[in-house]
Amino acid sequence: MSLRLLPPAKKVPLLWERPEPAPPPGSVPLRWAAIARAAVSLADKKGLGAVTLRTVAAALKVDSKRLRERVFSKEELHELMVDAFYQELLADSLYGGDWRQILREVAQQSRRAVHKHLWFTDLQGPRFSMVPHALVYIDTTLDALADEPGFENIGSALRILQNVSAYATGAIVGEATEVRCERRFGKEWMEMRDTLGPYYRRRLATGRFARIVQAVEDPLGTSLDVLFDQGLEFMIDGIAARLSH
Repeated sequence: MSLRLLPPAKKVPLLWERPEPAPPPGSVPLRWAAIARAAVSLADKKGLGAVTLRTVAAALKVDSKRLRERVFSKEELHELMVDAFYQELLADSLYGGDWRQILREVAQQSRRAVHKHLWFTDLQGPRFSMVPHALVYIDTTLDALADEPGFENIGSALRILQNVSAYATGAIVGEATEVRCERRFGKEWMEMRDTLGPYYRRRLATGRFARIVQAVEDPLGTSLDVLFDQGLEFMIDGIAARLSH
């Protein structure tokens, strides 16, 4: 029996390496920025699952076949959305002060943006960290840090930035889950929290959890803002200690 060799799969150029083609005569240009806006709007209102080539085409009032000529897959739609997300971060980046303030702003602006676009927590990975505006955002932030004492080594500065971003992302994922529940269930969610609060306090009152009682007087009484800021300051204090050696 002879083996039939399959032809090699056709290599598709990356989205960002394909030029935006000219629109057909008489048609309205279908730009990536417009596609991204439509996809982001859908995801903000209905969640990431609502974003498909068909739904985005409908939102743009174009035939889905025409959209497929520009964007080859749902994954490419997601790339456009992440690029738009980082474009917003860039517009919000007004760095000032020392490295501590710069890192605080990096974390806080990420938090603000994710609370606005909860779908972003579901789109992580190397593919999305390399979109054009993400690269500009990272480069701009490193440039702001480069003149700070202790940040002369850009490789080390990048690792510090990655660690602060990792803290922010981890904290925001938990917050996003709570925000989604509040938006989806509204009053029912608040009633559940009101039920859980007394339950936790009754459990702590048994005396079996002395260390938790020492650490947290009211496990549901601290705002998300305060918890986020506390964790961020732990990170910054650790970085400062490391830089002092």
